[in-house]
Amino acid sequence: MISDKLLDNTDVVIGKDELMESLSSGRKLKVKFGVDPTRPDLTFGHLVVFNKLRQFQDAGHEAILLIGDYTARIGDPSGRSELRPELTQKEVEQNASTYLDQAFKIIDKSKTIVRRNSEWFGKMAFADALTLSRSMTVARMLERDDFEKRFKSNQPISMVEFMYPLIQGYDSIVLESDVELGGSDQLFNMLVGRSLQKEKGARPQAVITLPLLVGLDGAKKMSKSYDNFIAFNDSSKDIFGKTMSISDEVMWDYYRLLLLKGKDEIDELKKAHPMESKKNLARELTGLFYGTKQAEKEYDSFSQVFSKGKDPEDIPKFSLSSLQLDTASLLNVLGETNLFESKGQIRRMIAQGGVKLDGEKVENADLIIDSIEEPGKIIKAGKKIFIRIVP
Repeated sequence: MISDKLLDNTDVVIGKDELMESLSSGRKLKVKFGVDPTRPDLTFGHLVVFNKLRQFQDAGHEAILLIGDYTARIGDPSGRSELRPELTQKEVEQNASTYLDQAFKIIDKSKTIVRRNSEWFGKMAFADALTLSRSMTVARMLERDDFEKRFKSNQPISMVEFMYPLIQGYDSIVLESDVELGGSDQLFNMLVGRSLQKEKGARPQAVITLPLLVGLDGAKKMSKSYDNFIAFNDSSKDIFGKTMSISDEVMWDYYRLLLLKGKDEIDELKKAHPMESKKNLARELTGLFYGTKQAEKEYDSFSQVFSKGKDPEDIPKFSLSSLQLDTASLLNVLGETNLFESKGQIRRMIAQGGVKLDGEKVENADLIIDSIEEPGKIIKAGKKIFIRIVP
């Protein structure tokens, strides 16, 4: 049944009986998903929830994408051990301007209602904020796992952070949401919305949490804060390459949560060599954002470079004459490309045997690169960085 499918890949469903009753009756539901534009990128962690929102859309329900341009200036404290730095209004607006183009790569624009919570919070008086704050006690706030840990370890918790769940919950009152979607770390915030609706005598929203996608580090949740993410607006090469960097164990969660593969499909995929399964995963994810043709190109390019040991076709070029170096040592040349964190990183890579010049391992960071003729010299650093040095 369609209603059962809507609950696939979910962690927690609060108000499930009422939700199933509504779905069975054919009632059109208002389904809310909020994103705070704290950075200019939506990530594949967001994709898990966007997939669920799209499923509700396809089932005929009303999708509400809430841009938290007001809450972004506070910063959601979920999973944080300290107060987030405050963003300016200009920073928030710049980030928000990119979100819709990215979101509509997954959800149906024609079936999406877009709202911003600055629409109502920008008009709220201080007296209204005080009235809202009466709806929650300090004891209830300290039930949040992250707040409780910080309180017990004597780490500061600002009043602004205490207000965040109330603000998110108030969004649900204004939007009259029937369902709110979010990651499992949003459960407390979404339950506050359900409580506030009950207090107002409104029908409380069902709360559906989705699993948190593990990031590229294989340990923490995928997050812009941890810089372990794949972004919607990454290049096709980066989406493919970053996907290939995840562990074999994590790969199956990506198939399940990002491509919505069922157990039988995944069991079949596990019969293949893990490298082939991962390349297929990378190809499908790249295709979501750049189409089949570009995804096939990245698949072929990756296979050529990493499976067959050949150089890629589109190696970035750097002109030795334009680098303006006092000494054209390998260390200085690589440092000027801005592709490395530091010269210390370059020295370590060279010392570990991870740098090759025209296929030959280089062990001397001070090696002078000269006598260059077209088509130039190719430097390979690590597994992914290729550079062509031209005259």
